[in-house]
Amino acid sequence: MNLIIRLLLNALAVVILAKILTGVHVDSYVTAIIVAVVLAILNLVVKPILVIFTLPATILTLGLFLFVINALIILLADKLVDGFSVANFWIALLFSILLTILQSILHTLLKEDKK
Repeated sequence: MNLIIRLLLNALAVVILAKILTGVHVDSYVTAIIVAVVLAILNLVVKPILVIFTLPATILTLGLFLFVINALIILLADKLVDGFSVANFWIALLFSILLTILQSILHTLLKEDKK
């Protein structure tokens, strides 16, 4: 049940950011849920592989290269999901940063509601 709630919160974050950022487009709420699922799978499968291959760059940049990896994951989701589009790398980078912040806020609010 907790996984479903987290995915729905992530989908909500995707919809909110698509409304705010001009370079991001999501066709519908169903598409946003699909994007949330695809991002979760990509973060589970592809991201660890990218982190291992780019470990020297990540260490050299004190972890800032992880933002680039997140942007690449967003661009990969753009290619995999019809109805979800990101204009370019820089929009994907901004989207990934804002998505992380918004997810953190939403999950914190969820935890406070459970208390």
